Amino acid sequence: MTKKDPRGIRVTHSSVRGEGATAQADGDIPGGGAGASGTVPPQRDGSGRARKAAAGPPGRRGRRRVLRWMSAVLSLLILGTAAAGYLYYRHLNGSIQTDALNLGDNKLGGSKPNAFGQTPLNILLIGSDARDDAENQALGGATDTFDGPPLADVQMLLHLSADRSNMSVVSMPRDTMLMMPKCTEPGGTVHPASKGLVQTNESIQRGGPGCTVAAWTELTKIPIDHFMMIDFKGVVKMADAIGGVPVCVEQNVHSRTRDGKGSGLKLPKGTSVIQGETALQWLRTRYGFEDGTDIGRTHAQHQYMNSMAREFRKNAKLSNPVKLNSLAQAAIEAMVVDTGLNKIDKLFDLSMELKKVPPGRITMTTMPWIYSTKPGLDGRVEPKPGEAEDLFRMVREDIALDGQGSGTPAASATPGTPAASPSAPAGQPSAAPTAAATAAPPSRIAVTVRNSTGGKDGSEALVKGRASEVAALLGGKGFGKVVADTRTGAEDTSVIRFATDAQAADAAVVATALGLPATSVQKSDQVAGIVVFVGKDWRTGGSPAAPPPAPTKAPDSAHALNGDNDQACMAIQPGFTW
Repeated sequence: MTKKDPRGIRVTHSSVRGEGATAQADGDIPGGGAGASGTVPPQRDGSGRARKAAAGPPGRRGRRRVLRWMSAVLSLLILGTAAAGYLYYRHLNGSIQTDALNLGDNKLGGSKPNAFGQTPLNILLIGSDARDDAENQALGGATDTFDGPPLADVQMLLHLSADRSNMSVVSMPRDTMLMMPKCTEPGGTVHPASKGLVQTNESIQRGGPGCTVAAWTELTKIPIDHFMMIDFKGVVKMADAIGGVPVCVEQNVHSRTRDGKGSGLKLPKGTSVIQGETALQWLRTRYGFEDGTDIGRTHAQHQYMNSMAREFRKNAKLSNPVKLNSLAQAAIEAMVVDTGLNKIDKLFDLSMELKKVPPGRITMTTMPWIYSTKPGLDGRVEPKPGEAEDLFRMVREDIALDGQGSGTPAASATPGTPAASPSAPAGQPSAAPTAAATAAPPSRIAVTVRNSTGGKDGSEALVKGRASEVAALLGGKGFGKVVADTRTGAEDTSVIRFATDAQAADAAVVATALGLPATSVQKSDQVAGIVVFVGKDWRTGGSPAAPPPAPTKAPDSAHALNGDNDQACMAIQPGFTW
């Protein structure tokens, strides 16, 4: 049976009532068989004499007594079941594994509500290849990596729109090369910012999933509200719990190279329902799909995720409490989540929010990429200039990737949006803290302005005297401690960096004065105070150039896959058929 506990959480008791409930239901009736037969022994008063029977036919008196007994037993059963449900609820709560959400300096403050009071949700899904126990080692192979540091081989950002009309998923190929931000573990261990490009799946080794979140935040400027991390055995348990997931291949496939590499996946042409270890092999297959790269693996993961979402909606019904219980237990045991999801009721509420989106409004995409041309990075990829940022911007501004729009107007942040505005649009976080009351008067805020107008790629020459021009602009707005730096920088978009939490509110005031968006305000250990980097987007005039209109649909290079597409089928790499 399925009941609600006082918190409103549906708890399935079919697997927790167990033998105790059965014994109560099937055991002997208290007092022997008399109550059941309707034969009532004579009652006596204190002297031992028989009392006069109560008025009414004997049969009715017996039925009343039986009804009273049944009511008592039912009450005990209900109380016992409720107690079992509460104990099971506590058991599940105690099983949830948590870790810190964001180990970087730029927290972004989480998603902000739009003008209608609706708030989007951004959740980073992480697949870890940890081989830290016998079960994961048996599934993962590669004995030389046993008990070594894990890699975040699957990274997908799930964006749930503010109005819950649509869902967007952006995958980052594991071979993507990024600059890693500084990450600080809760215990104080510091992983300095990288001085060169690092493969994105190594981010988890810099303190845990919170550094993977920090890397995404640094790259995309998207506020990430939660993460969920799952390992090999977790994938197997979830696939088994849901009862299998349909997938399709265009030809017979066997993912195994001559030297023994590959996932071992072996499937016939057409559609197969996979679960358990086969599901894990599908998600890990690289050799055998498309061109044998991590990009093909990402596309296969999207097909699986969409299919799993359709299967989940079929199976996760209140009429099937055993299935619900199995899914819940598997999910809890399989995942590590951030501390904001540390209770069953929070996870349940999140699942109900995700369930509001029909599969036809789910869009799976891959971050647009290019092969790196840097020495030693053959086969590795980097975010594709322009198109990757377009995709990130659509997520930041809560624009549906399928081009169908949403139930509320898209909130678009422009350079004129004040950083300290309490009503910052969805996806545009304010610097924290932003309240004007916590900031010093402009006349007391020390600011350095640095000329960075050449851009990161150095494609344009620095605008001579630009730092002095912007410094004078701030001076005219009442900032009395402004200096133009003789050093230069290289930024595509203008940013304001500050060194300590105590300077955050002052930096936000500077951004507001210059008309820069909230996302331009960043904490950094590369500066000593508040520094304005005047980027390539602001080579002339009193404010940065307005950005071009936001895209209305994901770029073709994102390889979008709709959640209703049950005809998707993976192309097979030559040489991997049987």
